[in-house]
This record gives sequence, structure tokens and C-alpha cells, in this order.
Amino acid sequence: MAVDLRLSEDQLQGRRAAREFAATHLSGVAAAIEGLPTPEERFRATRPFYREMVRAGFLKSLIPAADGGAGTSLLDLALAGEEISGTDVNVSCGLFSSGLALQPVIGYGSDEQRARLLAPFLTDDGTPLASFAFSEVGGSANFDSTDPAAGITTTARRDGDEWVISGHKQFTTNGSGWDGAGPDLFTVVCRTDPALPPAESLAVIAVPGRSPGVRVGPALDTMGHRAALSPRVSFDAVRVRADNILGSPGDGLAIVTRTFTWSAAMVGSGCVAVMQTAFDAALEFARTERRGGSVPIIEHQSVGYKLADAKIRIEAARRLTWAACHAFDTTGDLELPVASKVFASETAVEVVQSLMSVVGIESYGHELPFARLLQDALAFPLYDGGNQGVRRRQLHDLLRTPSYDSRSATEGGAAAR
Repeated sequence: MAVDLRLSEDQLQGRRAAREFAATHLSGVAAAIEGLPTPEERFRATRPFYREMVRAGFLKSLIPAADGGAGTSLLDLALAGEEISGTDVNVSCGLFSSGLALQPVIGYGSDEQRARLLAPFLTDDGTPLASFAFSEVGGSANFDSTDPAAGITTTARRDGDEWVISGHKQFTTNGSGWDGAGPDLFTVVCRTDPALPPAESLAVIAVPGRSPGVRVGPALDTMGHRAALSPRVSFDAVRVRADNILGSPGDGLAIVTRTFTWSAAMVGSGCVAVMQTAFDAALEFARTERRGGSVPIIEHQSVGYKLADAKIRIEAARRLTWAACHAFDTTGDLELPVASKVFASETAVEVVQSLMSVVGIESYGHELPFARLLQDALAFPLYDGGNQGVRRRQLHDLLRTPSYDSRSATEGGAAAR
């Protein structure tokens, strides 16, 4: 990506194609889930839309070319993600959550593991799902705690040629699969010895979703992301082959950090998508509505200034997201991805709310998109590592590192080594 931040013709073409795909295939999601009373029913109703995403190559774009995928850069994924999430966050959440779950395999799997575990997702049709089983029922902000009684409590006990996994997870997006029996693949964060610190025991193990002992529980009926399903999942002495561990015990710290660095930048694109959709709707309203006056309300400075402020913040979040994706693609550094997640997610809530004040009371109903967009935006600061419990702590830890260089993130280097 050049310093001037201009997109290449291929990137512009890919962006336009994603926008057209969303308008053609995802614009019907809202009607498909309307009135369905449970999150499980709403999630199942999105399956045909997810299949269209697979057919269009979005799933294969998450997988490197060396492993048989399209090898799309994170920046190009974010460009497409902004377009599809602007039309519907639910199906894109399912897709990118599959990508989140595959990241440990992509980043740390052996040649044999990548060939075996990624194969179901290298398809031009179908609806394969993957789920990253990270969050614990008691909370996971302190997943790296050295206290044996804290942090990750899900365990994996070695028994001959198998790992035996036991524990309880929640917010496992895609964890139910389409029929409640589990996804095609879990990547499970666990401890191989609860008496050892995470640096020696934290691990990620690939688990086929329909393995005996996997129990899918209820999902939170959320305010926003109404058709993105994140249930509780229990692993009751689930047995998997010993060579399903990704890396070695203790590698889980690096695997989790890399995985959530990837997703942090992608969350930024979803935040920008929601803000852009709200801005377009507010701008159209301001251009056409007089609200009993003699001119459209955009002629009033109070309206125009709010729109200008919103657009400034959208562009700032968009450019920071692009920079974050570029940083991940080139250096793997976490500072810009984490910063973009915090800034874009909190800005999204503020921008949508501000744009609602431009429209007024009509924005509070569901005839216009603002109420739905605000409900979706409220999730961004809370999920994918909450901004308070996880993301700011990551930045704080980085700042505390003696070798931290406050300029390197924008100069193309790693902030601390």
C-alpha cells in the first residue's frame, strides 16, 4: 500500500464486486430473519446467504494460496468486508468467525495439519463452518494469568495417542453448526497441565465439531447481530488424535495473540461499514427532508456540521483500519490492529448516535436503518476481546515494554521486540 493510500485498480474492482454481491445476495437477510423468535432460527435462516458467499469465493479468500486458497491479503479482505458488512453484519460475522477459527491452523499448523484441517473449507460450494472456542464461562480477559486457578480452565489431558478435552466455553460464534450438532471444526484453547503457567501449558487443539462429548448449549439472544449465533459449548472428555495440537504446549499464548491481531483489524472494517451505512442514510434524509421548514435540513449549519464531523471520523477509522491490515500483512505487529479495533468500535457507537440526532425521532423506529445499526455497533467495543478487559491491556503491556518504539508502527516496523 502506497503512502498516499490510493487503492489499486484491482482493489477498486474487488471492492465494487463485493458491493454488487452484497446488494444482490445479502440485501434479503433482514427480511429472512424478520419475526423469527430465537437466535437459532435466525441463524439457520442465513444459511442460503452464507452458501452464496462460499460460492463467490469469500471462504477460500481466507486461506493462503500455498494451502489451496485464494491468498487474499488482510487489506483486501477488509475492503470487501466493509462492503458486505454494510449490507448485513450477520452473514459476514459467520464468515469471518470461520476465518478466526482457521487462523491457528494457518499460522501454526504443520504441512500435514493444514492439508487435512483446511480441506473442508477449500470448497466452491456448501456451508462449512469453523469456530474458535476461546472464551470461558467465567471470563477470559486474564487468559494468560500465571495463577493456576485463574485464566483458561478448559484442560487437555494426554492419554496415549489422544488428547482428552474437558471444559466449558461461551460466545463460541458458529459453535452450534447449522443444526445444533457442532461446526465442521473447532480450534479449542486449553491447558495441557493446569498446574503449569500458560507459557508452558496453553495450547490450541483442533477438534472435529461433531466429536462425541461435544455439547452445544443455549446462545445469548443479543441486542444486535441478531442472526450471528454464539452459544455455550461444553467439551465432556472429548477425545481427539494427539497430532491435532497446533504447535506445542505453551505455544497457545502466541497463537491466541496472532489470531486476535488478525481479527482486530477485521473488526475495524465492520465498524466502518456500519458508520458508512448510517452516514449515507442520514445524508439522504438531510438532503430530502424539510421537517416543516422552507429548505432541506442540510442547509442548516447544525445539520451540516454534524454530517461533516461524522464523515471525518469515518475516514479516520477507515484509514486506520487499512493501515492496521497492511501492518498485519507486512510485519504481523499488533499495535495498529489493536488500536484500530478500539478506535473504530468506539467511534462507530458515537457516530451512529450522532447521526440519529440529525434525523430525529424517526431514527428510533425500524423503518429507517439507524436503530438496527446502533444495536449492531454496540457489540463492537465488547466482542473480539473487549476494549477495556483485553484490547487496552494489550496496548498498555506494549507501552510498558522497555524496547517499545512509539514511532515504529507508522514506520513499518514492530513496536517492540
